[in-house]
Amino acid sequence: MSYKSNITTQLEDLTALYTITRQLASSLELSDCLKKTMQVLAEMKGMENGTVSIVNPLTGRLEIEVAHGISAEGRKRGKYRIGEGVTGRVVATGEPIIVPHIAEEPLFLNKTRARGNLAEQKRSFLCVPVKGGHNIIGALSVDRIYPDGITEQANIDLQFLTILSTIIAQTVVRVQKVNRETEELFTENLKLKRELSEKNKINDIIGNSVKMQNVYEMIDRVVDSNATVLLRGESGTGKTLVAKALHYNGKRKENPFVVVNCSALPETLLESELFGHEKGSFTGAIEQKIGRFEQAEGGTLFLDEIGEISNSVQVKLLGVVQERAFQRLGSTRQVTCDVRLVAATNRDLEKAVSDGNFREDLYYRLNVFPVYLPPLRERRTDILLLAEFFLDKYTNENKKEIGRISTSAIDMLIQYHWPGNVRELQNCMERAVLICDDNSIKGIHLPPSLQTAESTGKEKPLSLAVAVENFEKELIIEGLKRNNGNQTRTAKDLDTSLRIINYKIHQYKIDPKKYKI
Repeated sequence: MSYKSNITTQLEDLTALYTITRQLASSLELSDCLKKTMQVLAEMKGMENGTVSIVNPLTGRLEIEVAHGISAEGRKRGKYRIGEGVTGRVVATGEPIIVPHIAEEPLFLNKTRARGNLAEQKRSFLCVPVKGGHNIIGALSVDRIYPDGITEQANIDLQFLTILSTIIAQTVVRVQKVNRETEELFTENLKLKRELSEKNKINDIIGNSVKMQNVYEMIDRVVDSNATVLLRGESGTGKTLVAKALHYNGKRKENPFVVVNCSALPETLLESELFGHEKGSFTGAIEQKIGRFEQAEGGTLFLDEIGEISNSVQVKLLGVVQERAFQRLGSTRQVTCDVRLVAATNRDLEKAVSDGNFREDLYYRLNVFPVYLPPLRERRTDILLLAEFFLDKYTNENKKEIGRISTSAIDMLIQYHWPGNVRELQNCMERAVLICDDNSIKGIHLPPSLQTAESTGKEKPLSLAVAVENFEKELIIEGLKRNNGNQTRTAKDLDTSLRIINYKIHQYKIDPKKYKI
């Protein structure tokens, strides 16, 4: 090779290394930056089928991390034991290898089948180890065609790839460290969230789903304030339980908690019920009556179904909310009150305001701190938890010995769309306990509405295989939670082998680290 061509080659190598280094330094996604690196090798260096293989710490095998010009199927086939084939030998020995003609090399296994008929090609194969510190973590390999056979250029290419493999190793270590730190932060965050959820969790409210964790957080934020809270959500989602939680976990818990169902009383009676009346203020008012606002003095007044009150009551209620003062019916004396107001509705108040059925000024006075209660269909991970809670409750009440819910029944509970929300689930489990004469709740014990595919809102129920997978995954996760993420103890707890547990954990993509506390 002439001096001039040598200089040209060095400049080309430096340009390629500069381009690749920029790619590697600018990304935290290992596969993305390696793909771009292999693309640069192909475009700038004429190196085809560029492949980075990394040792899988779980299996101990070399697996293709990225490959340029090789199909997804080929990448799946490209797995080697340490010492197997050319790539496996490079990782085992830590020494680079040049195969002048891969068709003539018995060690070259061509597992990816990406090269077609090797006999018809004068294709060379270059492979160098990727070293992370003192350990070999993988290999970098490329194909290259040398028209004049193996010359000094091949050795220059091998040196170039050796330098590049060092840069790749540094990138792998850096990205793995960042990912590890991110995972540790995620785990720590999860741990803190769990601690927070346990701290904020209300005993009477069952649910660990993300949406219920948000509800607990909202309760914790407002529980000790005097701000008016508006609970939004469908019927049966637990608005009354949240109202009680706001009272009994707050600074007013020693004082009264008074409930008024606004939809259960006619307009005339509701006004008297809320504000009270004087003797003789209307026909039948034979004595003075203390209203609910006065009864709740120092405590909490919960106005359920606030969207149902009439316009005249809305006007008087607005005055109380603004001034914390009111007049009993038939009286001219102002009565002041110190009451924390919590309201609830399943109506679309914004539409009611738009239609003129609810006062806009009252809406804004009530909507100081809205809390949305999710329907049960949006928190499906809580269904089994709630079902087991109600099972325990009603077996104790009815003095029955029912220990579990069968897989078929669990499948039906999870699929159903629960238009009546938690209240419907509660009634469903009470009925099941009453008619069950076995030691487990089965599908036949559930209401007919749960036993048809049409009622689930899906075209067909889960297949047996999917139902079994869901149940297995749930059992393993619960076992990991109980055993602080320890797989050996989880296997013993579930009366199975560690090998099976490890296989299932990988099959269902479960991360045991998430359940360490």
